Amino acid sequence: MFEILHTHPDFLIINKHPNVSVHKDDGDVMLLQEVARVSGDEQLYLVHRLDKMTSGILLLARNSQAASELSQAFAQRVVEKFYLALGSKKPKKKQGLVSGDMERSRRSSWKLMTSQNNPAVTQFFSLSGEPGERLFLCKPHTGKTHQIRVALKSVGSAIVGDPIYNSGSEADRGYLHAFSLCFPYQGESHRFVCDPRGSSLMGKQWNSEIVSAGIESWLSPWELTWPNIKK
Repeated sequence: MFEILHTHPDFLIINKHPNVSVHKDDGDVMLLQEVARVSGDEQLYLVHRLDKMTSGILLLARNSQAASELSQAFAQRVVEKFYLALGSKKPKKKQGLVSGDMERSRRSSWKLMTSQNNPAVTQFFSLSGEPGERLFLCKPHTGKTHQIRVALKSVGSAIVGDPIYNSGSEADRGYLHAFSLCFPYQGESHRFVCDPRGSSLMGKQWNSEIVSAGIESWLSPWELTWPNIKK
């Protein structure tokens, strides 16, 4: 269900496994209660969210004051988030920016609009993956529901194994992973990386030779030359 990657007096960093819900649904055990049982905390606070399909770094506050301060950091967009994804086709462009308003579509899905009233903004780089696939490093600047999943579909490379946006794709999981999180807390900068390779629980395809080499080149994603976004 999870591993605790880092323990701080005021927060925990965990690796959430794929197909584990952050909220209780369908009879699932509540994730926060399970983490608290292991960490010994009476209560933990959710600072941000990951989709059930998405694995990787999740930040949990250990007290209400920390929860407030960390939530403010997300709201003020001073948190840097980086995600890995495997796309199912060659994208229309190998790197760039996807920006647009998001609107509810059929059932559980969202769609990207051309309007820019309150846009979802995602930067990405990509590298070759297995034949017919592409490895993506995504940096979302906003925190919209399904943002990266919709962004990659919009460039013609829906995520491998995504049951909503790529329903014909068969894989052992939906290949989206919260790879790195960088944030300030009480005057200190914190940077964490959660490498999905080497664990069968994270999905087999991260470990292919070409995908693994790509991940290796991105282990410090905050140091890459991300183009400035015009405000």
